[in-house]
Amino acid sequence: MATVKRDYYEVLGVAKNAEGDVIKSAYRKMAIKYHPDKNPDDPTAEDKFKEAAEAYEVLSNADKRARYDRFGHQASGGGGGQPNMEDIFSQFGDIFGGGGFGDFFGGGGQRGGRRQRKGSNLRIKLKLDLEEVANGVEKKIKVKRYVACQPCSGTGAKNGTELKTCATCQGSGQTKRVVNTMLGQMVSASTCPTCNGEGQTVTATCEVCKGDGRQLHEEVIPINIPAGVANDMQLSMNGKGNYPERGGVPGDLLIQIEEEPHEFLKRDGNNVMFEQYISFVDAALGASLEVPTIEGKVKIKVDPGTQPGKILRLRGKGIKDLNGYGRGDQLIHLNVWTPKNVSSQERELLEKLRNSDNFTPHPGKNEKGFFEKVKEYFQ
Repeated sequence: MATVKRDYYEVLGVAKNAEGDVIKSAYRKMAIKYHPDKNPDDPTAEDKFKEAAEAYEVLSNADKRARYDRFGHQASGGGGGQPNMEDIFSQFGDIFGGGGFGDFFGGGGQRGGRRQRKGSNLRIKLKLDLEEVANGVEKKIKVKRYVACQPCSGTGAKNGTELKTCATCQGSGQTKRVVNTMLGQMVSASTCPTCNGEGQTVTATCEVCKGDGRQLHEEVIPINIPAGVANDMQLSMNGKGNYPERGGVPGDLLIQIEEEPHEFLKRDGNNVMFEQYISFVDAALGASLEVPTIEGKVKIKVDPGTQPGKILRLRGKGIKDLNGYGRGDQLIHLNVWTPKNVSSQERELLEKLRNSDNFTPHPGKNEKGFFEKVKEYFQ
């Protein structure tokens, strides 16, 4: 059974309008409290540590936070899994100072040393029409991305040769320097300049990738787009980005949704709006009309005596909710069309009706204006 994600603001214990510094401070306290090295006997500590890091990753980024506030955990295409420990250390270690988490908890900790690198993300724009947005769709896209070189298994070393432990950092990937301060000695760690933090060096480079450890590859990737996505929403596919140089984990594929406008229909949240013009003859006598919907044309009935601005509702003809809470409706706004030019014969007929008591406006007290009608439908 899938685990229900907690609200990110609840995880960090901050208000929804919390400023960036407040969020950062709250995350720092959570990370200290639940750091696995500090809680070796608590099997739940690491999960709470990861949960806090996942919440901070979203709430500390303005764009991600805005999408989360609007769409919840579905803003990233289902929420995905929690980040792994190496990603957390590499991305958020600066919150605790230049030495990272390991130095903060003393002596580098059991998780100190060489860090696994993550490749760069790929970003694409995906155009969707209203029908695809309403119901969800599977798209197959062709992308070019770096993948691990097969002959050298992504190491960059020539087939049959071994990687050599870096002599500068002794395989740790970091060089440390002791600095004397008024508070005593402090250890400052930085990436090893010889191996660039890899902890190993290549003695003989791979002839295929020239020591890069990766190759450019074109592939077709299927993407399942959930129903109810919105324009500018960003979805992500873990591990479908670029493979990093000489080993590590691939980045992600980020998909930005670009919703194309419909010829007749206009989206308003999960509802769909349509403007239908009718003649005042049809408004007076009633009529049966065809109107477009996401699923094709349907017939509607215009009652005799229909007033301008009346709104008809087609239930369930809108867009599926992103979080699975039903489906929106289609609202049809009836506008009575008044001809700008009339012939002499038409004018003669209309003049005969001008003074008819039945054609003189007699609005009742219960007649509602357009804005009241719209408000009524959205309550």
